[in-house]
Amino acid sequence: MGKLAINTAQNVNLDYKLIGLGERMVAFLIDGIILITYMTIMENLVNLSEIFDADGWTRRGFLGLFTLPALFYSVLCHIIFSGQTIGKMIMKIKVVRLDGSPTQWYNFLVRWMLRIIDIWFFFSSIGILSILLSDKKQRVGDSAAGTVVISVKKKHKISSTILEDINDDYQPVFSNVTQLTDKDVRIIKEAFTISKKNNDFKTLTILKKKICDTLGIETKLYDIQFIDTILKDYNYYTQNM
Repeated sequence: MGKLAINTAQNVNLDYKLIGLGERMVAFLIDGIILITYMTIMENLVNLSEIFDADGWTRRGFLGLFTLPALFYSVLCHIIFSGQTIGKMIMKIKVVRLDGSPTQWYNFLVRWMLRIIDIWFFFSSIGILSILLSDKKQRVGDSAAGTVVISVKKKHKISSTILEDINDDYQPVFSNVTQLTDKDVRIIKEAFTISKKNNDFKTLTILKKKICDTLGIETKLYDIQFIDTILKDYNYYTQNM
């Protein structure tokens, strides 16, 4: 199973499952069915509607106009839905930047333009081979755009969310913890969980210092105790707002 380690702006390494050929092909087929259905509907509307009751060339012109969006379906979906088409949403996979920075419209445009090499030349053999032979499972379009396809499936456990188990009589310690956002706390918890599991005390110390600097906190609590308190305090205040 391929893994991608992305280093965030907060210097936290997050691991994602890289998606190979199988799930990408299923997503491609789903999108293909959607496009065929759309074009069939448009063709029937043009043929049946009296509005387009003209000569064959005019009818074909209208049909070409109405089916034009299908040509740009992939690139438009990726831009609008931040790296996903409907097929990718169903398969829970997504296009992201290799370096972890936000994807931009031009990344998706490059991928889309190179579909002609990856998919339409030589019966998709170039795209298939590049995915199979690439360490990061990239097709030619991905390599040029600096992108990869990852899984966004989430395990619905409390340990994989920002939620914490706190008692009804819990007394918070740091009231200014509400300056953090859900995204901040999610990153803190992921780094905290991974560091504890690996006994990475250096990262725990760095994480504690980063939180203290951000919130302007001075504390004598040990690293693990402090970060655990921050997570519980955030849950206490946000759940009682």
